[in-house]
Amino acid sequence: MDFVLGLPRTKRGRDSIFVVVDRFSKMAHFIPCHKTDDASHVADLFFREIVRLHGMPRTIVSDRDAKFLSYFWKTLWCKLGTKLLFSTTCHPQTDGQTEVVNRTLSTLLRAIIRKNIKTWEECLPHVEFAYNRAVHSATKFSPFEIVYGFNPLTPLDLSPLPLTEHVNLDGKKKADFVKQIHEKARLNIERRTEQYATQANKGRRQLVFEPGDWVWLHMRKERFPAKRRSKLLPRGDGPFQVLERINDNAYKLDLPGEYNVSATFNVTDLSPFDVGGDLRANPFQEEGNDGDQGTTSKGSRSSTNWASYESTSKEVQGCTQRTHSRVMGSSKFVEAH
Repeated sequence: MDFVLGLPRTKRGRDSIFVVVDRFSKMAHFIPCHKTDDASHVADLFFREIVRLHGMPRTIVSDRDAKFLSYFWKTLWCKLGTKLLFSTTCHPQTDGQTEVVNRTLSTLLRAIIRKNIKTWEECLPHVEFAYNRAVHSATKFSPFEIVYGFNPLTPLDLSPLPLTEHVNLDGKKKADFVKQIHEKARLNIERRTEQYATQANKGRRQLVFEPGDWVWLHMRKERFPAKRRSKLLPRGDGPFQVLERINDNAYKLDLPGEYNVSATFNVTDLSPFDVGGDLRANPFQEEGNDGDQGTTSKGSRSSTNWASYESTSKEVQGCTQRTHSRVMGSSKFVEAH
């Protein structure tokens, strides 16, 4: 689930869209709402528009919006038995399915609304119907076919034409047809997931950390804007100790409170720190034997080159001294002439 924000305010005062997507069928629901809605209002919308039609979810994947991190939201779903899964900050791939649907929704609305942009709320039910009736690239079926076993009729379908097998309502045939659709959709999703995984894992380092390990942290500009104001500031910081291994892709670090950000990071932002080496030196900044750089317990290697001021302090001091000598020599030359 996610939100589409920044829309023109409608007659009913709505300025946002609450987007919920089913992981298997890809069925999406677009629910108009207010940007100021708190967690209790979002929960009411979810029960009214989602649970009413589909029942309770086993898991919910979302970003770290303040609504989804609130005590009310976590307590509610904990009591109901639903597991909450959160994406790491600045790593939207975790909830990439909803991000793609958001882009598709924005494109459909732009194509339909044209000039009167404040009428988007009236168009939303039609956009949702069209989206759920279209064949999905991953499943090779429309969400309606996977959920109901057939596509609902449209005005074009009401012309006097013979019925197809897709709308055959015979009980046994329909049950078999739905089973076939689900099996084909599952196979297509698995195939597409493998393709996504292969593409995403190209060049990715296979790193595994355990609680107690020390790591270097890559400070992304969008997550640490204050510490990346200048190109001359270091892009990495640490070392920090790993507190918890959430899964193979996310870790919780012992991050000082002064950073004022979530302590959960994706593994792509972390690199191993050699505790036995010089505590002042970033091992990925040093030159030398390539076989000793960035080696993990699984034998993988890293080629990350983060700037570390402390590891190059001697070089900077030497460079400063040489520059000072050249300047002094030049001044004496000018005085002599």
